[in-house]
Amino acid sequence: MRAEQRFHSLDSFRGLMAISVMLYHLRVSGSFTEWLLFRHAEVFVSFFFVLSGFVLTHAYGSSVKFNFRKFFISRTFRLLPLHLFMLGVFILLECGRYWAAQKGMDFNNAPFSGKFAPSEILPNALLLQSWTHLTNPLSFNYPSWSISIEYYTYMIFALIVCIAFGIRTWIWATVMLLALALMYAGNTFFTIESLRGLAYFFTGCLAYAVYLRLPQPSRAQTWLLSTLEVAAVTVALIFVINDFAGKQLWASPLFAVIVVIFAFDRGAVSRLLAGRGFGFLGKLSYSIYLTHAAVLFCVVSAFMVAKKIVGVDIAPVIDGTRYLDLGNVLLNNLIALLVTGSVVLVSMFTYRYVEMTGQSLGRALSNTPSHSGPVLRPDTEA
Repeated sequence: MRAEQRFHSLDSFRGLMAISVMLYHLRVSGSFTEWLLFRHAEVFVSFFFVLSGFVLTHAYGSSVKFNFRKFFISRTFRLLPLHLFMLGVFILLECGRYWAAQKGMDFNNAPFSGKFAPSEILPNALLLQSWTHLTNPLSFNYPSWSISIEYYTYMIFALIVCIAFGIRTWIWATVMLLALALMYAGNTFFTIESLRGLAYFFTGCLAYAVYLRLPQPSRAQTWLLSTLEVAAVTVALIFVINDFAGKQLWASPLFAVIVVIFAFDRGAVSRLLAGRGFGFLGKLSYSIYLTHAAVLFCVVSAFMVAKKIVGVDIAPVIDGTRYLDLGNVLLNNLIALLVTGSVVLVSMFTYRYVEMTGQSLGRALSNTPSHSGPVLRPDTEA
């Protein structure tokens, strides 16, 4: 049955796009980090939202008796432990900057100021930083801006599932269209981050409704799905590397179509993505996404210290952006690979000791007796 299905190629996509977002934030002169694909990879965050809506609808969207308590505990312990852990890491890093400043080291910004101001800590801890104009969505661990939006969007989704069983699809469509319309109109009341998250997430919900209505392809139709997958990847690459008006609006339907095509897991590209290597990255995707900013901070800081020691500018600022540059293309590519490997290694640790520990605690809490009805869909990673 489809309800028990796991979407292997979509899991792998999650890992590949987490790596792409990491490479978007890493700048190494003359290396593969400067490819057009990675210079525009910020749009892949939109894919995460669409995919989350699709997967959460698969897991919960058709439940007749929805257990909000279990959902709340499951989602909270899926996202919050690693988020809080990394927030703590960034606070410690800022303490390190403060100590270094006391020893005479100069920084572009004073420690615990701007986006690292103490006033930003509580909004980050509560995952509220992207929902108000009073807070900086990129404060402390800047990739967590999307986790802020995703967490409360989960709760909005859960409320809709709880109270609107017969008209869920209509409400999802209304929220999506309203959010897209406000984005197009240049709304200033809601944050752009919240509108993007709501629009893309509920696009994913609608994509799953479409997926359910499509017939399962036969083995004889594998060639057709392979063709569609190759076409989808080609269109996506062209879309990503080009800038044009309304790109954020078009990302919503495009990524929804791609998710539906690959959800069948039948084409040649899907079989490639189902391999253990890609699956491994998919498993680590949340850790890669949330830990990479801290790893990059440490690497750049190390280069800046080395710059002072050796007297060679190996961490130049070009057009306001900090680059790493050892003066040799081969060495720069090697540095980019080593940094990527370091992010994966750190993510293996946080996945095992932070993510899995948090999820185990969440399962233990959610399985305690309550008066709520059972969840009729198995939980699925999102």
